Amino acid sequence: MKVGFIGLGAMGQHMAHNLHDAGLLAGVWNRTPARSAGIPGRCYGSVAELAADCDVVVLCVSADAAVLEVIGALIPALRPGALVIDCSTVAADTARLAAARLAEVGAEFLDCPVSGGVEGAKNASLAIMCGGAPAVFERAQPVLAAIGRTIVLMGPTGAGQATKATNQILCAGVIEAVAEALAFAQAEGLPLDRVIDILGKGAGSSWYFVHRAPYMARGAFPAGFRVALHDKDLRICREMAARHGATLPVIESALADYARLRAAGHGDEDISAVFRLKTPLFAAAEPPARD
Repeated sequence: MKVGFIGLGAMGQHMAHNLHDAGLLAGVWNRTPARSAGIPGRCYGSVAELAADCDVVVLCVSADAAVLEVIGALIPALRPGALVIDCSTVAADTARLAAARLAEVGAEFLDCPVSGGVEGAKNASLAIMCGGAPAVFERAQPVLAAIGRTIVLMGPTGAGQATKATNQILCAGVIEAVAEALAFAQAEGLPLDRVIDILGKGAGSSWYFVHRAPYMARGAFPAGFRVALHDKDLRICREMAARHGATLPVIESALADYARLRAAGHGDEDISAVFRLKTPLFAAAEPPARD
């Protein structure tokens, strides 16, 4: 099985390395060629060149339009019976459209968005939520097992993306809660390193608390999951909810905060940068007196 990888962002670079380590990676293509430097395997000159040389193509790009553009470039050159695995986060309808276009040329498709942050991508411990036919899911197992640890077929095409949308709503609520709680602890004059240590082992802990509260404590927000990308994802979630006649307060609150962060030039920071908006809530308060 020869696997080609497209999309070498913060997550994709590590995923490509893990495919290489598993002996599966034939090569890569990226819109910005410089990002291919240091990635093992061949650096293909075009999407079509990669498609013609590979049995499986894995995508991890940033938006719906990019997925459909890459699918369009793949189709004329795909091998008979090729499999395309899309690990991007896009709308469920986009996944269904991509699958339909590929089916017209006899290619198979799985929507396989991932969760676990840059850490999970680096350690090949991603959670992978999949949508597609069971037989195609089974065929993809060697590839998925090389990049993730928890791999679940959620239903037909689009179900993976619907599950990822659910995850993104959870992330929005959790990161807001983590930021507010840590801003509260700071205002109370607590030692944040000890707060993170003890609460990270308690009932209120979460992946985001353990992995991103330390960023907040340091006041540094290196991109793991960028504000601009989560903003894009939540707009997808908003559109999906609207089809059910629902407006979700968690989504709306997070989007309002992200708009403020982007306007202040923080759109490329990690979403833990929402802490920037929480600390001023306590700015007028004096720290409590301590004996």
